[in-house]
Amino acid sequence: MSYYENELRALKKSNRLRSREVIDESIKDFASNDYLGLAHIKELHSEVCQELDLLGIHASKASMLVNGYHQIHQDFERAMSEANGFEECIVMGSGFNANLALIESLCRKGDMLFMDELYHASGVMATHFESVNVVFFKHNNMQELKNLLEHHKGIKRKIIAVEGIYSMDGDMCDGEIFSIADTHDALLIVDEAHSSGVVGVHLMGVFDHYDVAIKPNYIKMGTLGKAYGSFGAFILASHHIVEYLLNRAKPIVYATSLSLYDTLLAHKSLNYILENTQEISREIKLRKMVISQELGSEVAGLIVPIEIGDNKKVLEIKDRLYEEGFAIGGIRQPTVPSAILRVIARLGESESQLRKLCKKIAQIKSNKLKFKKKM
Repeated sequence: MSYYENELRALKKSNRLRSREVIDESIKDFASNDYLGLAHIKELHSEVCQELDLLGIHASKASMLVNGYHQIHQDFERAMSEANGFEECIVMGSGFNANLALIESLCRKGDMLFMDELYHASGVMATHFESVNVVFFKHNNMQELKNLLEHHKGIKRKIIAVEGIYSMDGDMCDGEIFSIADTHDALLIVDEAHSSGVVGVHLMGVFDHYDVAIKPNYIKMGTLGKAYGSFGAFILASHHIVEYLLNRAKPIVYATSLSLYDTLLAHKSLNYILENTQEISREIKLRKMVISQELGSEVAGLIVPIEIGDNKKVLEIKDRLYEEGFAIGGIRQPTVPSAILRVIARLGESESQLRKLCKKIAQIKSNKLKFKKKM
C-alpha cells in the first residue's frame, strides 16, 4: 500500500525528494565530512585490526553501565580529556544521540535553554521533549542572547547551546559566547562536530582556537565520524556533569556502548592529529587560500557554502559536476532556508583538484561553463 504517496509526490514536485546513492570511489570527494582524509589512511585501520585480534572479544556487547565498558573506551576517554583540557569524557554512538542526551537530561523543570537558531537538527529535535523550555536567538547574535538572558533572571538554570562551526553556513561561533555564559552563570554546550580536528593551534576546536580556559560550566560534544575518520561521538565536561549524564541521559544509559573498532580507530586518529598538527594545519591553510583565490570566500573551517537559491538548479549543478568527476553536496530545504551547494575542502583530495573544482563552480556562477549533454 502507498500510505504516503501524496507526501512523496509533494516532495518530488518541490525538488526536495531525497535518496541514497552508493559512493563511487573514482569520483573526487568534496562532499563528505571526512575533513582530514583519515578514512583513507590504511595504516590506521591495520593498527586497529592488529590490536583487536589480540583481544578475547571484538564487540562492546552491552551498555557501558552493564558490562559494556571496555579498557579501550576508558583509554580513549582519558586521551580526549587530556587533549582538550576537560576533566572527563564519555564516548557514545553518534553526535545525534549526544545532542539528544545532553539537552533532554540537562534541561529540567524550571530551567531555560537558549539555543542558536541554526543549531543542528538533533538539538532542535531534543527541544520537543516536554521537559525542555527553549528560546531561540538569532544566529550568532550575542546582543540578543544577552538581552534574553537578562529577561529570564528568575529561572533555575540557564543553558546555552551553540555550534563551534555551523554545518551549513560554515561560520564560527562568536568568541564572546564564553564570557556571556560565565557572566550569567550558564551552562554552555558547544557542538564541535565540524570544528574539532579542524581549527585551533592544536586542532582541537573552538575552545582551542579562542584559547579558552576550561571551566565547570563548559560542555563540549562532537562526532568521531568527521575529522576523526571513524564513527561515534564524545561529550567532554566536568566530573560532576559526566556523573549526572551517566545517571540521567537515556541515550547513554540504555544504548550499547560504542564499538571497540570505532573507539580504537578514533584514538589512533586523535594521536595522528596530535603528532601531525603542523603539517595538517598547513594543508588546511592551503585549502582556505584556494577557496579565497578562486571563489572569493573566506571560510572558518573547511565548509564552503555557495548560495544558489533554487532546488532544481542545485540538483542540476550537483549532478553535472558529478559527471565531471566531482562529488559535492546539494543542500535543500528544510535543511537550509535557501538551496546551496556545499563543498568540503577536505584534505583527502589534493589542492590541485580543489582548485579545478572551484574554477568550475566560479564559471557556473558566471554562467560560462558548458557541460556535456547527458548520454
